[in-house]
Amino acid sequence: MLSERAKSLKPSPTLALAAKAKELKAEGKDVISLSVGEPDWDTFQSIKRVGIEAIESGCTKYSPANGLPELRSAIAKQTNSDFGMDYNPNDVTVTTGGKFVIFSALQVLCNPQDEVIIPAPYWVSYPTMVELADGLPRVVLCDKASGFKLTPKLLRENINEKTKILILNSPSNPTGCMYTEAELKALSEVLLEHPKIVILSDDIYNRLVFNGEGLAPHILKVEPRLKDRTLVLNGASKTYSMTGWRVGWAVGPNEIISAMTKFQSQSVSCACTFSQKATLQAIENGTKELEEAKRLLKFRRDFVYEQINTLPNIKSAEPEGAFYVWPDISFYLGKQFKGKKLKTSRDFCQALLEDQMVAAVPGIEFGLDGYLRISYALNEDRMSEAIKRIECFIEKIQ
Repeated sequence: MLSERAKSLKPSPTLALAAKAKELKAEGKDVISLSVGEPDWDTFQSIKRVGIEAIESGCTKYSPANGLPELRSAIAKQTNSDFGMDYNPNDVTVTTGGKFVIFSALQVLCNPQDEVIIPAPYWVSYPTMVELADGLPRVVLCDKASGFKLTPKLLRENINEKTKILILNSPSNPTGCMYTEAELKALSEVLLEHPKIVILSDDIYNRLVFNGEGLAPHILKVEPRLKDRTLVLNGASKTYSMTGWRVGWAVGPNEIISAMTKFQSQSVSCACTFSQKATLQAIENGTKELEEAKRLLKFRRDFVYEQINTLPNIKSAEPEGAFYVWPDISFYLGKQFKGKKLKTSRDFCQALLEDQMVAAVPGIEFGLDGYLRISYALNEDRMSEAIKRIECFIEKIQ
C-alpha cells in the first residue's frame, strides 16, 4: 500500500530517542535525556505575552503564505545588519519552522540526481531531506583532523558536474564547532570557481555563540559576491526557545524565495499567525532576555566541558556555539558490556540508556561514529548526575 518513498523513510533518531526517554519516564524511571535539541528554559516572558495578546485580539487566521509583512521586514532588517547586505521584505519567506524551511528549499532546488554536499558530522535530517527531494546526498567526512569542518581541499575534491548545493551549518549541530572568517573565506574562494553551486547556510544557532561578538561568522560577510546564490536559513526555535511555536524563514535570491513561497502555499499554507507576531517581538525586543539566557548557557557549557573531560578515556573539543558537546567515546567501542560487544556508538547509547537511564544520541546518526551528541541545555544538577551515571557505565565496560 505504501509508496517506495514512505517505505524508505527513517524516523528522526533524535526525536525517537526523546520519545523513548519520555516513555521510560512515564513508567516511573528516573531518565535524564541529553538527546533533544531544545533549551530547558521557557520561551521568554515578553514573547509569550505578545503571543497571548495576539490570540486574544483575534490574530488567529491565515497569514500570507510568505509570512506577515511586518515580520518579513524585521527579518530583512536584521539580516542586513548582521551581514552588511541589502535584502528587502520580498527576499524573505516565513514558514512553519526552520526544519520545513530546509525541506522547502531542497524541494524547489533539487532535480533528480542533483548532488548535495553535506559535511559530516551533519544534522541527522539533511540526507533524508535531500533524498525526499530526489537529490543525492554527497556526504563528506570531516573528522577530528579537520576540526569536524569542511576544508577547501575536501570541498574541491567532492565537486563534480552533478553538484548543485552545499549545506553549511555553523555553529554545528552536533559538534558545537564554528567556522572562522578565514575558514569561510577559503571555502568561498573555491565556490567562486563554481558559479552554479547554491549555498544553503543553516544559521539556526548563529546567535547562540560564545565569541564575544554575539554572532557567528558568516560566508556572506566575508564574500558578498556569493549573495546571488546563497540562501540564509534561520528561525525562532533555538535562539528564543520557541521550538513549539514553529516559525522559520529563508532570506535570499528572489527567484528561490518566490518558489519556496509557492511550495509552502501548496503544502503547509502558512506559519501560525500569532506565532509570527510573537517572533516579531523576539527579533525586535528579545535581545535583553537572550543575553541572559546566553550567560546561563555559557555557564553550563563551561561546566559540562570540564566535567566531560574528566571522564576516563573520553575527550571533547570545547563547543563554540549551540548547546551540544561532542565527546569522543571511540576508546570503548569494540569492548564488552555485560557480555555484549559495543560495536558502534549506537550500541553504546542503547546500553547507556538501559543501564543508567541516560539518553544521548550516537554519533553514527550524524555520519561519524565514535562520538556522542550530548545536549547541555538543562540544569547543572541533572547534568552533573548524568555525567556521574556515564562514568558509572563506562567503569563496567571491559
